[in-house]
Amino acid sequence: MDEKLIIIGTGPAGYTAAIYAARAGLSPLVFTGAQLGGQLTTTTEVENFPGFPQGIMGSDLMFAMSEQAEKFGARYAYEEVLSLAQESCSGLFVVTTSGGAYKAKAVIIATGATARYPGLPGEEKLIGHGLTACATCDGAFYREVPVAVVGGGDSACEEAAFLTRFASEVFLIHRRDQLRASKAMQQRVLSNPKIQPLWNSTIAAYHTDAAGELAAVTLRDTQTGATRELPLKCVFMAIGHTPNSAFAGALVERDAAGFIRTLPGSTATATPGLFAAGDVADPVYQQAISAAGMGCRAALDAERYLLSLE
Repeated sequence: MDEKLIIIGTGPAGYTAAIYAARAGLSPLVFTGAQLGGQLTTTTEVENFPGFPQGIMGSDLMFAMSEQAEKFGARYAYEEVLSLAQESCSGLFVVTTSGGAYKAKAVIIATGATARYPGLPGEEKLIGHGLTACATCDGAFYREVPVAVVGGGDSACEEAAFLTRFASEVFLIHRRDQLRASKAMQQRVLSNPKIQPLWNSTIAAYHTDAAGELAAVTLRDTQTGATRELPLKCVFMAIGHTPNSAFAGALVERDAAGFIRTLPGSTATATPGLFAAGDVADPVYQQAISAAGMGCRAALDAERYLLSLE
């Protein structure tokens, strides 16, 4: 039996889409992928999601969303989607996973984007324990301690400026001798006394304390190769995100960075019946709450589309 709606991904966008679609009686089939709950499960405490004045663990928030969607009739398939295609004769979407092939009248892509990290030893264990890719999410946890931002573009500069509200000192680590950011952003950052640029530098290693939290990094000079240790409590990576959109093939249009393009004022993609929500289609905000909002919109858009087929 063909599905009415398949949702690919289980972060805030996927779960919210599942809640709305399930409440609309669509009984969506949700593919969880390899990282159940998405990037938020790697975050410790979330303080900026509305409704939780004391904060909530990222994994707990995702589990609660999952339960809520299931309560209304969402179904989960713990499989990773490998490809997405569309039958020319029927117009049905074919979702090929690690467990088989499924067909649906409509599909919501909510597969998120993966933050880029250098790939150094011990990195995975440090994510959420002194290594993160979201200053807005985690900056407030590092008050009056030294932190660093890695990157040289506008995003890195924005994060460095934001972190000066909390940190005692912000090091801006960049592998070149000048920033790639806009002139206005460069001026804002370089004139801030709390921000210290570290030119021609990369992180070569992480060092932890007895509790497994980040304590320092080893910096390597990209020109001389010399190394030195820099005490830090957190490193914020701002070297970009990779949208998880490759599996959709030619069914979607993407920008230069790989983010799925949607039609103005909608979550609809270039292919009728195919929708995108959350970080996979959001190169700007990339927040749990904005992803959840997009998930809501995608479910409503998908519901209207399915009604148009009747």
